[in-house]
Amino acid sequence: MRKLLSLLLLGVATCGVAQTPSTIGQIEVLAPEMETYADAASKIEVLAGGFTWTEGPVWIADDGGGHLLFSDIPRNSIFRWSQSRGVELFMRPSGYTGVSYYGLEPGSNGLTLDAEHRLTMCEHGDRRVSVLSRGGGKRTLVDRYQGKRLNSPNDLTFDKSGNLYFTDPPYGLPERADDPRRELDFCGVYRLGVDGSLTLLTKEMTRPNGIALSPDEKTLYVAQSDPERPIWMAFPIGDDGKLAQGKVLHDAKPAMEEYPGLPDGMTVKTDGTIFGSGPGAIYVLSPVGKLLGRIITGGRVSNCTFDAEETYLYITADKFLCRIKMK
Repeated sequence: MRKLLSLLLLGVATCGVAQTPSTIGQIEVLAPEMETYADAASKIEVLAGGFTWTEGPVWIADDGGGHLLFSDIPRNSIFRWSQSRGVELFMRPSGYTGVSYYGLEPGSNGLTLDAEHRLTMCEHGDRRVSVLSRGGGKRTLVDRYQGKRLNSPNDLTFDKSGNLYFTDPPYGLPERADDPRRELDFCGVYRLGVDGSLTLLTKEMTRPNGIALSPDEKTLYVAQSDPERPIWMAFPIGDDGKLAQGKVLHDAKPAMEEYPGLPDGMTVKTDGTIFGSGPGAIYVLSPVGKLLGRIITGGRVSNCTFDAEETYLYITADKFLCRIKMK
């Protein structure tokens, strides 16, 4: 009953779930290395549907086999999925706690865990990065740069030392880049140090979005969701924590003629392979930017993450939550 009530309250009606296809898309193999992960026979399984715009998946290991949390940004909600219980409402509101209308994307976006395994989230509406404290409410980690409010934090990742990297495009503002509430005239990539210091790493990217670290934490990957320059970038990280000159890993411009969407969220496998959402697919890239293949859904894809054993890649794709089993 609790599960059914949660679904109905959020508009994910049982009739909508029943109409969800069991599989979608196809696998495109462009290099032999791709077959290490998936091949033409692999299936993209649809776990649930009927959402508005799914984002920010994060895997939570637990005694019950683990579960996934993911955002539905327009619904200002975080959902929970597990193999045993299916989809349940986890948190609402998730990213905007005001009482007036705040655009079409007010909720949380990127989600991750800190060193204490606490849920840490980018909040569009409240324009901050927050952490869910145990036994209490949320605590703001950062919401300003040099006294000015952030645009709308989008995606985030921690390094092993506890430093937090995040992106700050304007997508969560009701009028986006032209919103009169906007206080910063650039879209930054930031590092929040364990000492609480906030450093602007770069503002050269027009629409920084997804963000991830290489396994050795010597490279920062950032996706840019600018239709004029839809790219994935790789920035070497110096010993002082600053970024060196970045290079383009892959340009998604040609793919935009095939499928809708832009470079968005990403995850990095422990072997260094990058799985990045882009036009119509998850793009599988080597650390030097070689396109190995695509996990094609055919529609807009926002983000992805692995479970703890990297057995499954979970994908948030428009109104769907999907997964593909790794070979």
